[in-house]
Order: sequence, then structure tokens, then C-alpha cells
Amino acid sequence: MTQQITDRDTWLAARLELLQEEKALQGARDELARKRRALPRVLVERDYVFEGESGPAKFPDLFFGCSQLIVYHFMFHPDWSEGCKSCSFWADNYDRSRVHLRARDVSLVATSSAPLEKLLAYRSRLGWSFPWFSSGKSKFNSDFNVTFTPDEITSGDVVYNYRKNNFGGPEAPGISVFERDKDDAIFHTYSTYSRGLDPYNATYQLLDIAPKGRNEDDLPYSMDWVRRNDEY
Repeated sequence: MTQQITDRDTWLAARLELLQEEKALQGARDELARKRRALPRVLVERDYVFEGESGPAKFPDLFFGCSQLIVYHFMFHPDWSEGCKSCSFWADNYDRSRVHLRARDVSLVATSSAPLEKLLAYRSRLGWSFPWFSSGKSKFNSDFNVTFTPDEITSGDVVYNYRKNNFGGPEAPGISVFERDKDDAIFHTYSTYSRGLDPYNATYQLLDIAPKGRNEDDLPYSMDWVRRNDEY
């Protein structure tokens, strides 16, 4: 898009007009966040066990003493030699948020179906520090609709982003949120998938204010440009 070149006063008038739209959007976003937090919660009844750096971990262990937990469902199939590049892009953005989240009683971890040794080697390669757990021996991924069997894929019986679709692969990304009470009962409060993950990538939000934006329209697919942080 070719942008008009103008004088400062004309630019300021256009900027103030846009500012009103930005304020309206922010108000709508705040209201949506309130409704999100007000969703009813569901008791998690299955006793999930994960593999972590300190050995087997029960679900409450993932909270690391906090009452709230954000889980990033990181696409890393047991047969893959490296994790999904798009999930890696997101991980670059949330990795350093953990210290600030913990100050607000929130733990953030990633889970994947790949074996723990693969996860830790990949984490070391890309310079991350977030806790990463293997969920491959539990039903956690299938229960939260981010890992699919070959039969589900072939039959088109995959449920992803709250509907059946013809998802073509065995893994999908997502975020799930949980709350733990004083008796260690755990409740599922929220999950989001697909484009619902977009707000949690700070790099994309910064690109959105740059003159060329995400600049993805002429690419084979929107994230074709993305590379792992050691591949640019």
C-alpha cells in the first residue's frame, strides 16, 4: 500500500481520529478479558503424570507453588528431530515473561508429546529456560485436543479449535489455563487455539505497528518467513 505524504497537522488529525478507534478497541478488549475470566471452570479429574527434569511430575507440580498455570501446548511429535518452528517463534516471546508472571502468582510451562531428552536438548539449543514437560505417556494432549491419532486424521474426526475439521498433522498448538485451590484440586478455566494464540506473540504485535506490518501477503503461507532463532 502506497501511503500519502502530508504535513504534520494533517498527520496529527488523522492520528487523533485513529486514536479514538484504538481506545474503543482497547475498551472492547478489556471487556472480552473480563468475560474470559468469568467463564465457568471445570474440575480436572484425570491424574496426569508428566516427565520433567526432576523425574515424574504430577499435575500440581507444574504450578510450582502458584495457584494459576498457563500451559503452552508445544508441537513436538516423538518422531520429529526438532520442534515446530512456529511454536519456537512463540517460545522466544514468552520465555522471559515467566519471572513477571510468577510475581502475579502464575506459572508458565510448555508440554509436548516428544521424549524429555529431545525437549531439553532443543531448549538448550535455542537458549530458553522455561520448564518443559513431556506429556507423551499421558492423555493430556488428546484430552486438550492438540495431539491426534493416525485414525483420527484419516477419518477427518479431528477436533481442533472446538470443531471437527480435516487437520492434516498429528500435532497442533494451543494454550490452556488452569487454577489450583488450597486442596490441590485443579480446574480448567480456558483454552485457545489457532489464531487465538496471536495476541501472545509480542513480535507480531510489534510488527503490526511497523509501516509494512507483517508483510506476509505475498508469501506461500503467512509464516513462511519465520525461522528458528539460530537459523536466520
